Amino acid sequence: MFVTLSLALSSCGVSGPYVWYRELPKNDWAGATNEYVIGIGDEIDVAVYGQEALGTKAKIRPDGRFALPLIGEVVAVGKHPPELAREIEARLAQYVQAPHVIVNVAESHPITISVLGQVGHVGALTLEPSAGLLQALALAGGTNEFADKSMIFVIRRTPEFRRIRFTFESLVENQDGAAMFPLRSGDVILVE
Repeated sequence: MFVTLSLALSSCGVSGPYVWYRELPKNDWAGATNEYVIGIGDEIDVAVYGQEALGTKAKIRPDGRFALPLIGEVVAVGKHPPELAREIEARLAQYVQAPHVIVNVAESHPITISVLGQVGHVGALTLEPSAGLLQALALAGGTNEFADKSMIFVIRRTPEFRRIRFTFESLVENQDGAAMFPLRSGDVILVE
């Protein structure tokens, strides 16, 4: 039974579990609105009004997190600064009455991604945070003659591992915003 299922899946060309880009939650699309999205390596200042000891200056670690007094680990990657501030306020509310939090990006960094598979140039790319998937593919020399244009993936590690599937047609026609899908540092584009 297992061998039959394995053969059936391999004959379909599917190389593992994935989610279609249009089925992703909104937070994976953060950045498509041109509002700044916090990324790995960014340095942020968190201020809690009237509670200076609860604020911090932090660099976002490769796991997308930073630590705050009282509440501990906080996932910051992929969020807008005001969104992160509201989340911190909600978590601090159990310790502080009516906390008011401001998150400021003190230093931002370009994003670094990797491109693998059937493209003109494999390797690492450094992009502006506003760059989308189609622009990254163009900078990698586009797909080559061996590419399966229905099997383009963005592999994302944080905050959870995902393989996000696109087709070349969806990218060039910008179906459901596919061309501008926001990339994050550490993403890997794989063209099979």
